[in-house]
Amino acid sequence: MTETALEKKRRGKIEEDAKEQKELEAKIPKPVGYRLLIALPNIEETFGGSGIVKSGKTLHEEYILSTVGLVLDMGEQAYSDKERFPTGPWCKRGEYVMFRANTGTRFKIGGQEYRLMNDDSIEATVDDPRAVTRA
Repeated sequence: MTETALEKKRRGKIEEDAKEQKELEAKIPKPVGYRLLIALPNIEETFGGSGIVKSGKTLHEEYILSTVGLVLDMGEQAYSDKERFPTGPWCKRGEYVMFRANTGTRFKIGGQEYRLMNDDSIEATVDDPRAVTRA
């Protein structure tokens, strides 16, 4: 069966999006030493289900004051100090963690915000990041 023009266009768009995603992922820095790479959750652009759009300043403040993120990667020395971490690592790749607002080095790649932070900056692991909001 031959592809229609619309199917070819859709396949081309999917392939282009996948290529762009790989290029963005290749640009994400690898943490070194005792640092962790954390991805911050994307901030909702509206207030709940109200449909009221948040201002740019509000969105920016919510990113800056984020206290939960996903551990993407760890430097080779993260949690290796047996005296400071006698029970082992406080978290692992793929876990959501909690940390203080403004912790770490903030940066963005392709619209996604990340932080590089020290291993001892983690204060808790979080099962459901959607359940946690700032007080």
